[in-house]
This record gives sequence, structure tokens and C-alpha cells, in this order.
Amino acid sequence: FNGDKINSTENRSVLHVALRAPRDAVINSDGVNVVPEVWSVKDKIKQFSETFRSGSWVGATGKPLTNVVSVGIGGSFLGPLFVHTALQTDPEAAESAKGRQLRFLADVDPVDVARSIKDLDPETTLVVVVSKTFTTAETMLNARTIKEWIVSSLGPQAVSKHMIAVSTNLKLVKEFGIDPNNAFAFWDWVGGRYSVCSAVGVLPLSLQYGFPIVQKFLEGASSIDNHFRTASFEKNIPVLLGLLSVWNVSFLGYPARAILPYSQALEKLAPHIQQLSMESNGKGVSIDGVPLPYEAGEIDFGEPGTNGQHSFYQLIHQGRVIPCDFIGLIKSQQPVYLKGETVSNHDELMSNFFAQPDALAYGKTPEQLRSENVSENLIPHKTFKGNRPSLSFLLSSLSAYEIGQLLAIYEHRIAVQGFIWGINSFDQWGVELGK
Repeated sequence: FNGDKINSTENRSVLHVALRAPRDAVINSDGVNVVPEVWSVKDKIKQFSETFRSGSWVGATGKPLTNVVSVGIGGSFLGPLFVHTALQTDPEAAESAKGRQLRFLADVDPVDVARSIKDLDPETTLVVVVSKTFTTAETMLNARTIKEWIVSSLGPQAVSKHMIAVSTNLKLVKEFGIDPNNAFAFWDWVGGRYSVCSAVGVLPLSLQYGFPIVQKFLEGASSIDNHFRTASFEKNIPVLLGLLSVWNVSFLGYPARAILPYSQALEKLAPHIQQLSMESNGKGVSIDGVPLPYEAGEIDFGEPGTNGQHSFYQLIHQGRVIPCDFIGLIKSQQPVYLKGETVSNHDELMSNFFAQPDALAYGKTPEQLRSENVSENLIPHKTFKGNRPSLSFLLSSLSAYEIGQLLAIYEHRIAVQGFIWGINSFDQWGVELGK
């Protein structure tokens, strides 16, 4: 929060909190308050998204654009995809997105290109190219491929009407054929996997849902930033979660964590947290470059609610010990009350949410099984040892605000783990090696 360069290997501040700070906040990097700069980009996004959504921005043939394809990989993809997937079934957001489509193109595999433009018309499609340097190999090849799709249909002059950029390299943006006025900046104090609250996520999400809904998402994240900064440790949610993770991994020797949202809207939470956690904390040396005498990092995986129960919960209940995060909602985004059913569909889902942690904690003893007249030869197979750690989040609902809160809780939890392990959670040399 002070803007200290805690990402020491890249000599950078770590200021994703500045991306959702209130307009009057002061957060310095190199002695300069970055908040006004952040808001100037947000104001530009608000204005552009309003022009776009009103139909005033038209394509090369004079038609309004209703489809958006966001081209980016890693942090430019998984975070925005998680938020988009969670908002799709929120009634307010869905109403605001009527008649529009947002798709993401990440993988350099041409199959991903084919899927992302299937049934789309170049005449009504806007492409957002997300690359800080405008040099990321996969993203730029995909951008050139989509550009060819537009040009072959509408001619070379159409590029400036159908392609915009999120980048800091205005020279390469212009050389590509995109008007630099339609480029939206972000900064090197934002790591890719922490960038969903920058133009990387805010621009495509605002084009789909409108800036006011995205602003609620940012306010939710900001509420947790404030909580993390000010709450005492014994009441501080990200601190407690980070401590539990370090305890489970480094002391109890449980290297994995299952992320189990009892909400289909959160189906892309686990893939985003996999990146956020394992890219941040998958390190073998301390921040001073000394090999660690213990394992750091956590293996994260997950799947929504009852789908997971019919899959890998077998391992969790009777195989290896895997600490679990259960995430549930008091109120469904899409409630259903069927006539003649004893409980609503959401209550059926939530009875599973409440039962699973109990089953993990208490298990089932041979004595209980005998009292149920289970035959002796089956008792070992039906015994559950119990004493398996889990924690549960219960959110009031899942609107844009709560989605922002959930994101920030995990971001700060992962940072806490890194602080205690004594590693740099904000570089990613292993990813750079692959590049």
C-alpha cells in the first residue's frame, strides 16, 4: 500500500490495489500518486463503452457493433473470464448485456481462433487486443489472425474501426493498424495475473455489461483491500486464510487445496486461482535468492459443487488429505421453486454445501457402520477417518460487488502466504522461461 518495490527481482511496486482505489485515495509509486492516472484510464473506458453500447460507434459498413472478442493470454484472460462467467447469470448484469456477446481468445491453437469467431460476423465485431508490450507471441499471432479475418471481409481500412488495444506500447499499436487514441494503458506495477481490475478486464467487461456494473465489482474488491489493510490480524480474512494455508502446506504437509464453489456461476474461479496462486507462489528460493528449506506454494484445483462431488471427492473423503475451500451463496442468482418439491433447487444445492464439510470433519466410524448393520467385510471400505480440514465462505449473494470481494480475498490471501514463506509472489520467471 506504500508503493514500496516489494517485487525486488523486477524492481517494481505491487499496486493492484490502486486499480480499484477511490478517486481521492493517495497511493504513491516512485513518489507519484498513481490514483489520478488510474481514474483517467477508467474515465476513458467509461466514455468509450458508453459510445460503443449506445450504437454511436459503428463499424466499417455503418453497423453498430454488438460482439466483442478479447484477445490475450494468462493474466489477460483468466481473470476477466472468471468475472464475465460469474456476471452472465446475475440478473442486473444479464439485463445490461442483452443482445451482446463477449468471447475470449487465448490459446495459440488455431482451434481456439475457430471457436472464438464461430458464427460471428466481422461487420458487427470489435476485437480488443490485450498485450502490455504488444509483443506477447501467442497474443500477437492471434491478433494478426483475427485482423486477417476482418481485412479479408471488410478491407484494410476496417481495422481502425474494428480493433482496439490495451497496451503501453503505442508505437507498435499504431504500426499494427490500431488508432493509438483507441489504446488503453496499464502499468508495470500491475502483474498480469493481478490485472483484471485494470483496463485488461475493465474494458471488455464494460463493453459487455456497462461501466456502472464493473465499477461495483471494483468497489467490492476495494472494500476487501480496506479490510486487509486495517483489520486486526485475528479478524483479518485474507490473513487468517493465508495462515491456514501455510499451516496446512508447511506444517501438516498437505500440498494441495480444492476450491469448491457451490455456484455454477463461479465455474471459472478455480482456473483463475490456479494461475494466481501457483504462478505467484511456485518458487524454490527466498526473496534473497537462497534455496528454501521447505516446500512453498500450493497445488490448487477445483470444480463447482455437486459436479465435484460426483468426481474427485472420493479422493478427498477416503484418499489423500486435501484441505478444501467451500464457497456458498445464501441467495441464488437464478432461483427456481418447483411445485411439489420439498425444497427449492438452491436449498438442495446448499444442503450439499453444509453437509460436505461435516462429512470431512467427522467422518464415519466402524462403530456407526456396525450400528447400521453394515456387513463386516464392507466396514473398512465404508469407514471415513474424518479430521480433514476445510473452511467455508458464505456470501449473501453473487452480484458484481461480491465477485470483486471474492477476487480480492484470494489475491491478498496468496500474498500473505508469500510474505510468510519469504518469497517474491510477484514475479514469474518460470513463465518467462517457457516464453
